[in-house]
Amino acid sequence: MTHAAKMTSVDAVSLIDITPLRDDSNPQQVADALHAASTGLGFIYITGHGIPDQVIENARAEALSFFRASPEDKECVKISAQHRGWIGQGGAKMQDNLKSDLKESFIWGFDSDPNASENDGHSLRGQSRWPQCTPGLRAASLDYFNYVHDVAHHLMRGFAIGLGLQKDFFLKTADRPLSRCSYVYYPPQDSLSDQQQFGVGPHTDFGVLTVLCQDLVGGLQVENIDGEWIEAPPIAGSLVVNVADLLARWTDGAYKSTPHRVVNSSNKERLSLVLSYDPNPETVIDARQVFGLGYVAKEDPTTCGEYLDWRFGKAFAHRKKE
Repeated sequence: MTHAAKMTSVDAVSLIDITPLRDDSNPQQVADALHAASTGLGFIYITGHGIPDQVIENARAEALSFFRASPEDKECVKISAQHRGWIGQGGAKMQDNLKSDLKESFIWGFDSDPNASENDGHSLRGQSRWPQCTPGLRAASLDYFNYVHDVAHHLMRGFAIGLGLQKDFFLKTADRPLSRCSYVYYPPQDSLSDQQQFGVGPHTDFGVLTVLCQDLVGGLQVENIDGEWIEAPPIAGSLVVNVADLLARWTDGAYKSTPHRVVNSSNKERLSLVLSYDPNPETVIDARQVFGLGYVAKEDPTTCGEYLDWRFGKAFAHRKKE
C-alpha cells in the first residue's frame, strides 16, 4: 500500500446544490442528481446545505481548543462504553494489517433518556460527555449537530425520491436515531515513509450516511471506480456526503459505499466535522423493501443496531470484548 493519490479536478466528484430539495421547489431534480452520484463514485459535494458559516466556525474553534488542551484535560472525558467522548491516538484501527490511526476524535450524539433502562435500547446510546477545559464546546457542538442532522434528513428524502420510493421511506423509524457527530483531529504526519500509517486508514463508513465538513487543509483520498486513489480536494462552503455501508446494503449495492482514507501531508493540523447518520436501532435493512418482496438480495436482512454493534466491535479498542 502507498500514500500516493492522483491529483484530480474538483469535478471528478459530483457537486450538487441541494437548495431545491430543501425548499421543495424541485426535489426531483436534486434526487436524480443524488441517485446518479450514489450509483457512481458514492462521494458527493453538496452546497446549499443551509448551515450558517458562524455555526461551523464556532464548532471548529471550540473543537480545536479541546484538541489543543492537555492530555489530562482530555482524559477526563475519555470515551465511554456508549461511544461518547475522547479517543486518543491509537484508539481506532481500520484494517488488521495497518497501524492504528494517527487521528484523535471527540464524539457526541443524541443523549439517552436518563430515566430509561440501561443503554436505552442500544449499546451506542448514552450520555454525551463534555469537558470542563472548553466550556463553550457543548453549546457549539449541539448547535452544529442540529443543523447537520437536518441536512441528513433532507438527503435521505432525496435518496428515497431518486429510487422511486415514498419520500419518507428511509425516515419511517428515525425518531430515536443512533446518529453521532465527531470532531476528528489529524496532526501533521511527521513522516510519510511508513506506508502502513495513516491519519485514518482505508475504510468504508459503517452506517447509513456520512456528512463531512472538512477544512481547507486537504488530505482526503477516495478510491475511484477504477481502483485508483484520487484526491478529494476541499471546496469552500461545501459539505462532502458519502454513502455508507448500511445504505449500500439497503440498496443491494446499487449505491456505492466507497473506500476512503486521510493522509495529512500538509505540515498543518487538520480538523473535520463528521456526522454519522443512522436511524433507530430496530430499523430493518432489507433490500426487498426497496426492490420488492420477490427480489433476491445478495445479503440477508439485518438491523441498524445489530450491524453497528458488530462493526464498532471490530474497529475500536474500547469496544473489543475481552
